[in-house]
Amino acid sequence: MKKLIIPKINTEKAASAEQISQLLEASTQLQEIDILNWKEFSYKPLLNFRIAHTGNEILLKYYVREKYILARETRINGEVYKDSTVEFFISVDGKNYYNFEFSCIGTPHVAHGPGRGNRNFVSPELLKKIDISSTLGNEPFEEKTGDFYWEMMIRIPIECFAYDALKTFDGLKATANFYKCGDETSEPHYVTWNPVETENPDYHRPEFFGEVVFE
Repeated sequence: MKKLIIPKINTEKAASAEQISQLLEASTQLQEIDILNWKEFSYKPLLNFRIAHTGNEILLKYYVREKYILARETRINGEVYKDSTVEFFISVDGKNYYNFEFSCIGTPHVAHGPGRGNRNFVSPELLKKIDISSTLGNEPFEEKTGDFYWEMMIRIPIECFAYDALKTFDGLKATANFYKCGDETSEPHYVTWNPVETENPDYHRPEFFGEVVFE
């Protein structure tokens, strides 16, 4: 099991995405999402991320290079996993977990529960508080083929952990995994940060989360 220390950094609430990005660059280590768990899905985009927290929000930046980009879904809590998507699953109580999923144009899908078949959505009103900035913009498009590099800066406020009474991320010990997928791209892919030991692709498996500790 991997272990990740999530550093605490101080920032202004009104700081821009670019300012936050620069803080992450200066204060965090680059992490890789590079594990292929299922041999029938052999395509592996180049994937990295940085993560930190401020006490009351999570700062997460993804760096992606891939051959296909797709962004059809525009509905909050829609089927973003079919598009070019980055994901962050986290359990703060050891029983339930949140699946934060973001398409490459920043369409969010977030739910909570103990497993795949028992999810409760976080409300769209709360999800609109997540600050998401993608270098691909926010307009939908059909699949494009080539050599694409894109970045996404995400700020997740603690209020989005709506099913837990979290007051701060300070000192929190949790479990998590980081993913990339694209179910309806020309080369469907499933890449993970911590290994997932299932027969078929399945991200809703908290027993394969790694350990994360918030400073």
